Amino acid sequence: MAKDPKFTAKETAQLGWYIARMAKRGIASETVHQRDLERKVDRIIDGAREREARQAAETAAAAKAARKAAAKAKNPK
Repeated sequence: MAKDPKFTAKETAQLGWYIARMAKRGIASETVHQRDLERKVDRIIDGAREREARQAAETAAAAKAARKAAAKAKNPK
């Protein structure tokens, strides 16, 4: 299993809400269908992973641009 990403406040609240709903359904009966809530939780986790990957790529691109600008300022032609 992949490492869980850092969640935003909104994602944390949504996860808590869906997990509480799953627990409530679980109390009602162990045979109750919960796949719809599990998919919603999975979608939130996948979205958080994509957001972290996108932020990491943007950070890497910004760092590369900063290094390039620093090298260009150091050696002007």
